[in-house]
Amino acid sequence: MFANSAFPNFRFERIGIPLKPDKMANDGLGVLNPACARLRDGRLQLYPRMVAAGNISRIGSFRTRERADGMIDAEQIGYALEPLEPYELRDKPGGYGCEDPRVTFIPVLDRYVMTYVAFGRDGPTVAVAISRDGLTWERLGQMHYEGSDETFADKDAAFFPEPVGSPSGVPSLAFYHRPSLNVPIADAQAAIEYLKNLPPEKREGIALGYVRLDIVRADPSKLCDVAETHRLTLPEANWGAIKVGAGTPPVRIREGWLSVMHGVDAIETTAGMESLSYCAGAIIHDAERIDRVLYRSSEPLFFPQEGGEIAGTVGHVVFPTGIDRRGERAFDIYYGMADYEIGRGRLALEP
Repeated sequence: MFANSAFPNFRFERIGIPLKPDKMANDGLGVLNPACARLRDGRLQLYPRMVAAGNISRIGSFRTRERADGMIDAEQIGYALEPLEPYELRDKPGGYGCEDPRVTFIPVLDRYVMTYVAFGRDGPTVAVAISRDGLTWERLGQMHYEGSDETFADKDAAFFPEPVGSPSGVPSLAFYHRPSLNVPIADAQAAIEYLKNLPPEKREGIALGYVRLDIVRADPSKLCDVAETHRLTLPEANWGAIKVGAGTPPVRIREGWLSVMHGVDAIETTAGMESLSYCAGAIIHDAERIDRVLYRSSEPLFFPQEGGEIAGTVGHVVFPTGIDRRGERAFDIYYGMADYEIGRGRLALEP
């Protein structure tokens, strides 16, 4: 537990594994990195990435029920998205599909907005889908940025639920994204050393994009038209030295906008080699100026400790993607465990 005097103490407790692979045809390689949302009737819906043979990813849709003991039962009712569009398909080795969704309900649009990684002919790019009910989804396409006709490697997008001002003062809908590096080294150890030697400003980090509110209110299909974007400057901390990327969509608390991010660090393995380890930490944005980060937790909120977080498809990974408010100062965090199954934890803010 930790804080400074102006910000809350954070306490995180693991409370179970709501979803594991069923070893069915469409999830044999993992069920991971879920978005979540409360539907209009108050039910919690989960949207995990489901990975089939060949590394083909779909986004599932699961109805949940909370039992008397507080654990979650989840039942699949179908798919939110399956790879169909050219930007979600490719014929090269390494797979393709719809990956790592985040879902935000945006009241000013009266829509659920899903951002996800479309891994297709252009490599990983951010794409958007919208829904009125959280069950049936309409694709809007890939994000495109004003002044550029080219796509680029991009991941980890998640929208803020309320309009904000852009740095130029334009009322906007804002979202996280993380432009990705093309590391020119195939050897894992050499690649880690290359990343460690990059100056901090050249490493992968969180960016903020802004879509003009007047345009998107008139036509929600314009959510992919990004007018401004910039790198987000974070305070220093003892996590995320290699890179930091978006985790859960942000939620409003009295101190500002809270988000649980992921960070990547190099750790030494028992064999004396280095490996990458993913943890989760917190940041808080200024309520009015989201380009200002007021607080970053000095230590991770949680990091790989349990067996299923340490060993899996990709070891030493906790990857937060879903957040569900359970009270004024309590949130459930849904996260991928070692790229194979899904964990759930309770984050309490004190006082």
